[in-house]
Amino acid sequence: MELDNRARLKQWLESGEARLQPLTFPQRELWESSPVPVAAPANHICGFIEIKGGITFKEAETALQRVVDRQEAMRVSFLPGKERPLQMIRATGAAMLTYRELTSTESQPAALDELMKETYRVPFELMQGPLHRVEMMRRGTNDHLLVFSIHHAIADGWSLGVFMDDLRTAYVMGLTGFRKAVAVGVMGLSNALPPVPETYSEWAAGERAFWQPEELNRRVVFWKKQLEDSVRLFSKSDGIIPVRAPLERFVSAIPANLTRSIRDLATRKSTTLFSTLLAAFQLTMSKWTGKNDILVGTPVANRSKESTRQTMGYFAGVVPLRGQVDWSETFSDRLRAVHETAMDSFANAMPFAELAKALGEPSIKGEHSIFDVRFALQNHPVPDVVLPRISTKLRMRSTGTPRFDLGCEITEIGTELEVVWLFQPHLFNATNIAELNVLLLAVLSNVCRSPESSVSTLSL
Repeated sequence: MELDNRARLKQWLESGEARLQPLTFPQRELWESSPVPVAAPANHICGFIEIKGGITFKEAETALQRVVDRQEAMRVSFLPGKERPLQMIRATGAAMLTYRELTSTESQPAALDELMKETYRVPFELMQGPLHRVEMMRRGTNDHLLVFSIHHAIADGWSLGVFMDDLRTAYVMGLTGFRKAVAVGVMGLSNALPPVPETYSEWAAGERAFWQPEELNRRVVFWKKQLEDSVRLFSKSDGIIPVRAPLERFVSAIPANLTRSIRDLATRKSTTLFSTLLAAFQLTMSKWTGKNDILVGTPVANRSKESTRQTMGYFAGVVPLRGQVDWSETFSDRLRAVHETAMDSFANAMPFAELAKALGEPSIKGEHSIFDVRFALQNHPVPDVVLPRISTKLRMRSTGTPRFDLGCEITEIGTELEVVWLFQPHLFNATNIAELNVLLLAVLSNVCRSPESSVSTLSL
């Protein structure tokens, strides 16, 4: 760090303008297990908020500033440390909002998509901060987009719901004032959003206190047995370091009638929707790859305390889930085994960085430790919001998880389940993924129709 920067940091620390904190356990995964550099745009969580109705740049800027003031994570940057980086948390921070008036040509879908990518792809300065960026794009008098990019080190999927809710509350504050805000059910407002019940650094301190060597070692015993001789589904053997490009997306849906059947099957078998979908996904991947040992990573919200549910930050953990497909068993038996394994794995979940270290997983440049396929049932959908004068819709463009080769993310959208496939373009193309999606839907349909049949007859 240059001398003038050191002097400035010393002044900030002495005045209370900034304080230093260790990396959280989830943040350590980015620095220690990610196959892409932490500063790479592939680690950005990106999306946009469609706003229909009259809203000014000043209203949007004021609302965003209130979110920055409330959420500690929005004021975090990272400094180099002796062993690993440190978080620098500023007492104050500025909302990073810019404005762009779109021409009719720029408002066309293809051109608009390219403009959004400009916002998504610009790297953040991890030391300088801030690690968020929002651009307000005006398509018409009552038609705006808030295009945002937030670094994964300060946010996760759950955080986007918090971000939207805080923006909503802050907007109502500015539009109607205190009394009208109370009338629409937004309580406790003044000139600022109320403090969060528990800050991100307070949560992190509790995590560090809990994850002592005794607790970590107890869980490592489970994982060493659970993951013994496991391999990545797309393990590389040619020694070529893969080029990590932004993940491409293929979006599909599980129709409402099939969604109901899947839920009914989970209820009848006393399992969960997650376990039922995971069991079908394992069969699909086994059929598609020709392998019977299926290892995936799944995210967990890691927000068991009510006090953390209003807090932005990177809380999410990763749990490896391993399934050994026996083609002679019935789907009911397979589902029971998958459910039991998942429950045991979640019960023994531990910080991923500590898990990889304990297992002695080698750091392979360009590859994630332990697994290369992700499966997720997103349990934090963000509802569309209607407010005085405006309506808003959040649309995702990237989940900030480029650290795998293939991902399947399922989210409840109305009566359907949306399926988003995320894939590395150097390994797969849209035709491959479309075929995989057809296979998954066929497996789901077959297992719902005949769960007592042998799985060898259910996966086409």
